[in-house]
Amino acid sequence: MDLSHIEQFIKSYNDFPKKDILFRDVFPVLTKPKIFSELINKMASCKICQDSEAIIAVDARGFIFGTAIALKLSKPLIPARKPGKLPGDLISKSYELEYGENSLSIQKEALKDYQNYLIVDDLLATGGTVNCIGNILHEANKNICGLSVVVELKDLNARSKLEFPVESQIIY
Repeated sequence: MDLSHIEQFIKSYNDFPKKDILFRDVFPVLTKPKIFSELINKMASCKICQDSEAIIAVDARGFIFGTAIALKLSKPLIPARKPGKLPGDLISKSYELEYGENSLSIQKEALKDYQNYLIVDDLLATGGTVNCIGNILHEANKNICGLSVVVELKDLNARSKLEFPVESQIIY
């Protein structure tokens, strides 16, 4: 399924959230249910989705795409949240963003029943977020089947820093 027409719904904003950042906004896709459905069907059809037992969705835009994929595939959804958003016993790691620093946490209990995970996010930029989740999963002795994103920023070369497959629907 060719999704090149979806690119017209991705908006670009200069100097957001900081100067010299070109922000790629996937939210306009959500205003087009048919396009959003096509996108989710395509994302859910990849081999790494099929090989996973559970989906890890990244806070916050990754929740939208991860939830839809998990529902389509009837697979469990596990959120990777920013600080202070999850209760219970957590595995937490810090990471650097293109424009700052943050950390993510996953509840240990949520990981206990599954071994193989697909990570879902809206965008792959520097790879800091997905590497953070990779570190969390490695600490828990879990496997990463791959990463599925809507947009990949190729010039930032994050794909080369990852030790697992990446499925991107749109590459800039």
